[in-house]
Amino acid sequence: MIDDLFLIEKHAYRKSPVHLLDARAKIVIAFAAIIAIVAVPYSPVIYTVGAVFFLFVAGLWALSGLSPVIYVKRLIVILPFGLFLIFFQIFYKNRYYETFTTIATLPFGIEVYAESVEFASILLVKFLVSVSFIILLSSTTKTQDLLEGAGRLGLPAELTLVLGMMLRYLYVFGYMIRKMRQSLETRCFDPFDRALPYRYRLEKVAYAIGTLFIRSYEQGERTYLAMLCRGYGRDSHLYISKKPLKPGDWTFLSTGLLLVIITPVLAWTGYIRIG
Repeated sequence: MIDDLFLIEKHAYRKSPVHLLDARAKIVIAFAAIIAIVAVPYSPVIYTVGAVFFLFVAGLWALSGLSPVIYVKRLIVILPFGLFLIFFQIFYKNRYYETFTTIATLPFGIEVYAESVEFASILLVKFLVSVSFIILLSSTTKTQDLLEGAGRLGLPAELTLVLGMMLRYLYVFGYMIRKMRQSLETRCFDPFDRALPYRYRLEKVAYAIGTLFIRSYEQGERTYLAMLCRGYGRDSHLYISKKPLKPGDWTFLSTGLLLVIITPVLAWTGYIRIG
């Protein structure tokens, strides 16, 4: 898993029309789509809006030249966090419906309601569309470009500096963890080896975690002292040069915003409908 950390950006370094777009345009479109899909009222209209937005993501993904397997793998990693909350919605009566129809009765008096199932499916559509835009953004944009793009869009300089340092030293801590793991492997220690006593394995893993925290603290102190020696102070910030948007970026931005704004309106008024 730690080894995957060092390869997390490899797909963002490819060349395609989507990769070459300015990070600001992609950030604005992604957040606009997420806000739009979340703002759509809880009704079957969400299926139409979700389908159009997902086709938009699919088209951009195809233009990026990335394999669908990459999208599926990243989606699978995120899905459990949303599905856990969405699944339990089918057992509760929510405030968006006045009457509830029982479609199944489980042991201990637990009931499954048709309206709650519909509500859960609406939440699932909102979740999938939002996550899809984030996956597209992260897969086609370098981390440094995302940071600079956010800074050019008005992200506070203090927050930009902190995020930049966090992203930079995330890989440093990854190297620390990998070295500790390699040290344990050279000593033939495997935390999942059932031949070793459970208490012994637990103690060694706890020692490793404690050592990691101590090394992280020491690294932070060294970094802070180095920053002070280089003139770091209250007014310090990450330098971000000005960069005008190209005509292609403006075209993508205007077209994408138009699609994101018009689709919910047309779906709600009934001009477009799926199913």
